[in-house]
Amino acid sequence: MKAPTSTEAPKNLPSSARAPKPARARLTLAEVMTTLEAAGTEQARKTYTRHGASGPMFGVSFATLKVLMKQIDVDHELALALWDTGNFDARNLAMKIVDSSRMGSDDLNRWAREASAALSCGDYAAALPAEGPLGRIKAEEWLASKDPGENRAAWPLIGQLAFRDEQTPEAWFEALLDDIAQTIHSAPNARRAGMNRVMICIGCRSPALRTKALATADVIGRVDVDHGDTACETPDARAAIEKAWAHALSKGFDSPAAQERKRDLPRRRC
Repeated sequence: MKAPTSTEAPKNLPSSARAPKPARARLTLAEVMTTLEAAGTEQARKTYTRHGASGPMFGVSFATLKVLMKQIDVDHELALALWDTGNFDARNLAMKIVDSSRMGSDDLNRWAREASAALSCGDYAAALPAEGPLGRIKAEEWLASKDPGENRAAWPLIGQLAFRDEQTPEAWFEALLDDIAQTIHSAPNARRAGMNRVMICIGCRSPALRTKALATADVIGRVDVDHGDTACETPDARAAIEKAWAHALSKGFDSPAAQERKRDLPRRRC
């Protein structure tokens, strides 16, 4: 039998003994920005603008961003550099590849303040603290903040805490439902939308909070939100909660929140 030459790798070695695959080439900021610019479309720019996006943007679809995310995986330094460009599409990609465990309190505050309220960029930035120990702390800080960006970010964060943070006491969410019932109709337009979504998320956390959220939804009644020149609609909280529970139970989960915890993070799967 022919012996392998010095340039031939033996084919019958166990995988652990074979040479490791070469490291994935790290993309530079310039390379990513060039790719984003080439992928942008006028139609996407119009759609994002109708949803409130402003500032520089290329108009890159989330399908394209997901392909780039899979290519890059996690690159914290690149995510920070993308964010600092101020470009809407670059920031949406930054949200997908950032290492949330390396985001400190000041970083979380800055991203919440600077994130566009349009589409997913703002909600992804808001939800980052829910992935670590600062979730409830940031939610309470941002609820009390005078900064519009931080205050808006509190609501998407609370929604993610309701789904993913099993340590926060149910009483904390109950108190938030009481506050929503008292203030939602007098709240600014964008905050009303956030409060309504949070009511649904809290109602998906546990059987007791389901009951509480449904009762709150009945007290509140219809929630009017102006979505501008978009096809967005304000979900009926009662119907959304009941639908989520029916789906989760049909799949063998104890709650919609338990089902959500088995899924990848929204910022990574969208």
